Amino acid sequence: MKAITFISTFSLFYLGCALNTNYDDLGLIPQPTYIERSSGKTILDDDWAIKHNGEHLDLDDLKKILTRNLSNDHKIKLNDDSDKIISLIIQSDDSIKTEGYTLNINNDEINILANSPNGIFYGIQTLNQILDSSQKSNKGIILLNMNIIDEPRFKWRGMHLDVGRHFFDISFVKKYIDYIAMHKMNVFHWHLTEDQGWRVEIESFPKLTEISAYRDESLVGHYRDKPKKYDGKRYGGYYTKDEMKDVVHYARKRYITVVPEIEMPGHSRAVLAAYPELSCTGGPHTVAKLWGVHKEVFCAGKESTFEFLEIVLTEVSEIFPGEYIHIGGDECPKERWRDHDLDQIRMKKEGLADENELQSYFIKRIEGILNRLGKRLIGWDEILEGGLAPGAIVQSWRGMEGGIAAANAGHEVIMSPTSHAYFDYYQSKDKDNEPLAIGGFLPLEKVYQFEPIPEQIDKDKERLILGGQGNLWTEYISTNEKAEYMALPRMSAMAEVLWSPRHLLNFRSFNKRLKWNYLRLDRMNANYRKVK
Repeated sequence: MKAITFISTFSLFYLGCALNTNYDDLGLIPQPTYIERSSGKTILDDDWAIKHNGEHLDLDDLKKILTRNLSNDHKIKLNDDSDKIISLIIQSDDSIKTEGYTLNINNDEINILANSPNGIFYGIQTLNQILDSSQKSNKGIILLNMNIIDEPRFKWRGMHLDVGRHFFDISFVKKYIDYIAMHKMNVFHWHLTEDQGWRVEIESFPKLTEISAYRDESLVGHYRDKPKKYDGKRYGGYYTKDEMKDVVHYARKRYITVVPEIEMPGHSRAVLAAYPELSCTGGPHTVAKLWGVHKEVFCAGKESTFEFLEIVLTEVSEIFPGEYIHIGGDECPKERWRDHDLDQIRMKKEGLADENELQSYFIKRIEGILNRLGKRLIGWDEILEGGLAPGAIVQSWRGMEGGIAAANAGHEVIMSPTSHAYFDYYQSKDKDNEPLAIGGFLPLEKVYQFEPIPEQIDKDKERLILGGQGNLWTEYISTNEKAEYMALPRMSAMAEVLWSPRHLLNFRSFNKRLKWNYLRLDRMNANYRKVK
């Protein structure tokens, strides 16, 4: 379309290096791949129209999004027809990657060009950010003419929300998705089940919402406190199928994939409170009220366990049409398996050397179920223990080592190590002036230092690193306001690390651009931590 589109990769790299660092005043987060200003200015006012090519339904929706942004955020009411046009154009262009886009502002024309609707969406996010930081006058918004060429570094740019420990209503879940979208992230990892609560309506097993969704009381203070104190208040909740489908639809409109997590074989005590026959001991069990790891797990020696989980996963797959289902697989104690006849019989029958291999057997059985449902399995790095399921994706959280091992073995990997990606950690060493957290210390700058591709990965295996993710575990996060405070602006740093070319990452520049992000967060009534 424009000549700028055909800049070579070589030129793109070096021009990007030279030019982007001068554009902090644009307030763009994440930093685009390439920016070049040109002479002249463009005045955006009410005398503009938005048009798009073709009858693509997504383009109609994207036009509505941009129109709404201009109207609500910038008080610009566009015409239905004008010689001054914002064009949204989808066309085949080999120089633009799947999620990439070009944005050209040139006098009486603004063009966003992409190969796909999600590229157009990201271009709209960039344009909206430019509008925020541009000078305003009584004539309209004064835009400097420029060309932007942009594409994400990583395929997987995710944020996680744990609703098992503490429950968050649908309105906040959607707001959380809005935060993800404004940062050009594309995965919402929804941690839906835990020892402390099950949040998914499963029609075949109604006791999951009658019993497993509620605990008798919750811990007050920290896990390490002695004596431990509880609030004495029944707590819980769950999402109906219609509510979850509504979230999936809401996310899709923002080009975000919802990845549900159904924990197994550990972190399953809430399930076993309702269906104790699936445990090794037969119960009785209660929904956990204490954080941490609990001994009660799904019995791997009972065929009924797999029959139950197949029904559950079938219903879950009908709610969530995306490619992936996360099955947890982390922190599974093995002592019940060691002491239970049926598990030991299973091990002998299958020729398994130890309980780690029994866990591997369990995960492989579940992968078979998911494959039949047309899904891919994701699990935390403990699924490496005893042997990895053939097509499994490993999410590495206990450092980078699990991800390195998985990638070098030919498996796809999502990096989210505690060192850089756990947003439930303290943001300051001055803990007395910070809200209670699980522990640890993860300031904004350290998030920004995250590099998902470690040197220990073989060069030919780097392509297997899908990307990374920020995780928000909620043992000590019980309110919407605190969830926002812990996630923001660390989410902004994670977004830039996962989107922008590595050579452009500069924390000083990022910190300058944050002030414009604060404006956007203020507009969304977010309770973020303001870093000076």
